[in-house]
Amino acid sequence: MHTRLSRRHFLRAAGSLIALPSLESIGFRAFAAEKPAGARPKRLICIGMGFGVTQETWFPDVNQSGREYTLSEGLAPLARHKDRFTLFQGLTNKYTQDAHWGSTFWLTGANRYAEAGQSFHNTISFDQVAASAIGEGTRFASIALNGGENNLEAHHIGHGPGLSLSWNAGGKPIAGINSPALLFHRLFSEEKMSLAERQAMMMQDRSVLDAVVADAKQLQRGLTKADVDKLNEYLQSIRDIETRIAKEESWMDVPKPKAPVAEPAASLQGRDEVKLMYDMMAAAFQTDSTRVFTYRLPVETMVKSLGLRLSAHDISHYSPGDRMEASKKRDLAYSELMAGLLDKLQSMREPDGSSLLDQTCVVFGSNLRNVHNLENCPTLVAGGGGGIPLGHHHVLKSNTPLCNLWLTLLRGMGSSVERHGDSSGTLSILA
Repeated sequence: MHTRLSRRHFLRAAGSLIALPSLESIGFRAFAAEKPAGARPKRLICIGMGFGVTQETWFPDVNQSGREYTLSEGLAPLARHKDRFTLFQGLTNKYTQDAHWGSTFWLTGANRYAEAGQSFHNTISFDQVAASAIGEGTRFASIALNGGENNLEAHHIGHGPGLSLSWNAGGKPIAGINSPALLFHRLFSEEKMSLAERQAMMMQDRSVLDAVVADAKQLQRGLTKADVDKLNEYLQSIRDIETRIAKEESWMDVPKPKAPVAEPAASLQGRDEVKLMYDMMAAAFQTDSTRVFTYRLPVETMVKSLGLRLSAHDISHYSPGDRMEASKKRDLAYSELMAGLLDKLQSMREPDGSSLLDQTCVVFGSNLRNVHNLENCPTLVAGGGGGIPLGHHHVLKSNTPLCNLWLTLLRGMGSSVERHGDSSGTLSILA
């Protein structure tokens, strides 16, 4: 195939084929050959586990730093991938002081009290900064996922306030999709309305937004500073909607890919939900529907699916005995599921022969270590997408900013951002 076609042109012309394997005979090899070997798309998955871990059995020995370390009991299911991930100790979000808030500031590193007179403040999350660098060429710049237990109070699921792990440029929560079935339909189900009907609805939405912005600007004169701040926040939300509409318009005439996986059942919970969410993420990467995912893991339903009778909250307050054994069982389940995700990403091939895992950065962790302890956040980074050396256990100076790692990974994914959250620089040990 010698005709030079852009990838986008190919998608528009043959949308029904984009979920097929990378077939040399229909030109995928040609597309890959046009780019240098290191230019495959980067991808990111951030997975947050809420209440943290069993510190006695999840972290490797602090005296075994480097490549020669013994994998801990809680991470044993990941042994076959030991050379494909790196572990960190000593990372902390210094401003976070809220017990049971394992996710709210995990990817942002924000100071809750940074705005005078306000009791809550957040900033953009790591994944959304990454999406601006690597997510623009796909139908969905990023997708936020949420465990199917949104109706529970944040205190009881260990995540804290928020609708997912993701926060937008204004520090506002981004709602997450809370079931594999809904994610399947977002990625692969064909639109029921015709193109003309969808375009008409989009034009109507644009007209409404234009009218709202015009009215809002007329209100600016004579407002107090507090009201101006509120209005600016409101206008930022309008700009976010405009950006989303523009994105949807640009993909409106591109058919969705045919699903490489079967439609999941609608009632999955706990362990089954997590496994299917991981399968759907891999399918989305396989079809290049998005390059950025966050997943706020289910906590209470996960515990129940393992046959444990204790609540997730009580398990997090473990001591030697039944609670600690339950905590260890939960850790093993998360590690087994993570190993399955890495297996799947490793088995999928890119057009240049590399695996999806080679081009994907998978982050797994929590802002909570355990109980109410917020320092030494459990942190695992797998895959080659973040550009850091793998197969290591790094024991860093106590209270090293977790955002230094996020900044390092952002640079590895091609972002030129100078700071993130409370970062003080990149991690020099990874240079």
